[in-house]
Amino acid sequence: MVNKINIGVVGIQGAISEHVFSMQKVLNETKIPGNVSVVKYKKDLENIDALILPGGESTTISRALNKTGLYREIVKRIKQNDIPIMGTCAGCVLLSKKLTNMSEDVKLLKAMDMEVKRNAFGRQKESFEQKINIDGFDNPYNAVFIRGPIIEKVWGKCKPLAKINNKIVMARQNKFLALSFHPELTKDLRIHKYFLEIL
Repeated sequence: MVNKINIGVVGIQGAISEHVFSMQKVLNETKIPGNVSVVKYKKDLENIDALILPGGESTTISRALNKTGLYREIVKRIKQNDIPIMGTCAGCVLLSKKLTNMSEDVKLLKAMDMEVKRNAFGRQKESFEQKINIDGFDNPYNAVFIRGPIIEKVWGKCKPLAKINNKIVMARQNKFLALSFHPELTKDLRIHKYFLEIL
């Protein structure tokens, strides 16, 4: 880990400020010197050591990433293996290599060996919370699902970390972390801490 870590939160859509707050709180609690900032343009990514892709609508986020030049820059750094990324909800979709219903509107980052189904848990009104068991966590985690995707299958180096009814809702591949749910919407900071630990 570098002496001072700079973590970026992609600021296109979703609970951006909540991710910034949660990650900054983790840095403060662990006494790790660092900074959390919002990434909107290509230049914002220059000094970023790790990235968080928040939830939202995957089509909208994908289009904005392309328009700002962020997509190309993030893919370049993924290929160079020098940027850990945590993707939540729509971020999980974008990290995948394949969608069950491929769409030309969504340009995937193809960072993780997994296939994802969008909006697998239904519409906004069917949002819910559920305690899940996560590999390596001592106690269950209360996960918040809002139109969340499901990781239908993984292969290669991608490993499932949590499931609901035998469906994968959290996976890790090297320094990439994908979640179907929203850890920034709870006071439980264990997932943000976990991400910090894998940097």
